[in-house]
Amino acid sequence: MNEPRLNLPELTVSELSAALKRTIEDAYGYVRVRGELGKVSYHSNGHVYFDLKDERASIAGVIWRSTAQGIRLKLEAGLEVVISGRVTTYPGRSQYQIVVDTLEPAGLGALMALLEERKRRLTAEGLFDAARKQILPHLPAVIGVVTSPTGAVIRDILHRLADRFPRRVLVWPVKVQGEGAAAEIAAAIAGFNALPAQGVPPRPDLLIVARGGGSLEDLWSFNEEIVVRAAAASFIPLISAVGHETDMTLIDFAADKRAPTPSAAAEMAVPVRAELMIDVDSLARRALACWRRNQDARQSELRSAARALPGAEEVLALPRQRLDHAAGRLARALRANAHVHRVDFSRIGGRLSRHLLRAEVERRRERYSGIAQRLRASAAANLAAHRVRTARQGERVGAAVARAKRAIENLMDTRWARCERDAQLLAAVSYRGVLARGFALVRDKAGRPLRAAASVVPGVPIGIEFSDGHVGARVEVVQASTAPRSEPSSRRRRRDRAAGQGNLF
Repeated sequence: MNEPRLNLPELTVSELSAALKRTIEDAYGYVRVRGELGKVSYHSNGHVYFDLKDERASIAGVIWRSTAQGIRLKLEAGLEVVISGRVTTYPGRSQYQIVVDTLEPAGLGALMALLEERKRRLTAEGLFDAARKQILPHLPAVIGVVTSPTGAVIRDILHRLADRFPRRVLVWPVKVQGEGAAAEIAAAIAGFNALPAQGVPPRPDLLIVARGGGSLEDLWSFNEEIVVRAAAASFIPLISAVGHETDMTLIDFAADKRAPTPSAAAEMAVPVRAELMIDVDSLARRALACWRRNQDARQSELRSAARALPGAEEVLALPRQRLDHAAGRLARALRANAHVHRVDFSRIGGRLSRHLLRAEVERRRERYSGIAQRLRASAAANLAAHRVRTARQGERVGAAVARAKRAIENLMDTRWARCERDAQLLAAVSYRGVLARGFALVRDKAGRPLRAAASVVPGVPIGIEFSDGHVGARVEVVQASTAPRSEPSSRRRRRDRAAGQGNLF
């Protein structure tokens, strides 16, 4: 059995942790490690914590905020990277970790594999479907541009728009690479879509998301999922102009149109004003020539039709002759018509006489008199029927009143008998009946009944209630009774039964 070495120096936990920290930092002061990122956690204060692993081991790592701001790549689980940093320990958890100074992808192959995996996943969701693409407006009134305000991209777009067709341009300044660039680009696309159509500033009719050329790492912000989803969700038509013609990012698949360069995006956005003016002039000349040819044709047709039509004298000769003949016959026709009407009036007047009118009046008077007699008879009969019905209803009401009176009397008798029984029961259970038999009720100064001598204190005033009034008193002496308390009869019977022979049952 090994004996403990009592001559070893005694260390505290902090001293041992500090010694281990110095040993590890002296032995592995600065290292360069290649591995695959495991769990990645972005802290609210800007620090990044992660696990670096391979097929057999794992080591913790930390990137301080000042270093994390310079890393342009968004760290995700599964990304293969090469890091350089210092190996140290974290005494709070008794573990060793790497404090990162630089971090870079292990190669383009890792980024391309991550890009292809993300592209397959978003394609499966339908974000790149051709059915989602919108048609670009022919001549937008307002164009929104999402890009860096200090780069050459915005100058190229503005210069190209000024050459082709000047339009109002709204620029949403964003970072186009580095930490936070993807979130700013997605927020700019959503912000343009959230503007009111007739507000100030107005909502653009077309969006251009642009950036100059660069490496795959420089353009990685436009491969982020948040940017791709924002472009796919935009209901404003969107042109993607990221990098050069050979560069390809995921936002190009989600956009409604891809431009090889920012200048090409400006060319897609608006037509050439000079060409439009030439086309308009050509159309105007063609329309004028067509109108002149149409007018010449109409004039030729009108002249041909005029030669085929007869003159006004020829057209009006026959109607004028018929009018003259009708005017000559009009006087004779008026006289003949008046004679006919006079004969008809004389014939009708001969049939009318005073006797006929008087007979018609008498016949109408007799008819109206008969109607009046029938009306009076009907009113008398109706009045008699109403009187009989009223008398019958009065008898029914009188009978109902008599029944109601008898019912009320019976109910009152029943209620009065019940009240008398309740009064007798109340008198039987009231303590005043006990007072009437010669007893008295003792109360303290608060009016509460006193039930035992032990609850009375000498010198305290008390009240005594008799059946005919109240008496005030003061306690002088309190003497407890020494007589044994009488037991209830039921308890005495049970005790006597137990002392005797007992009950067989």
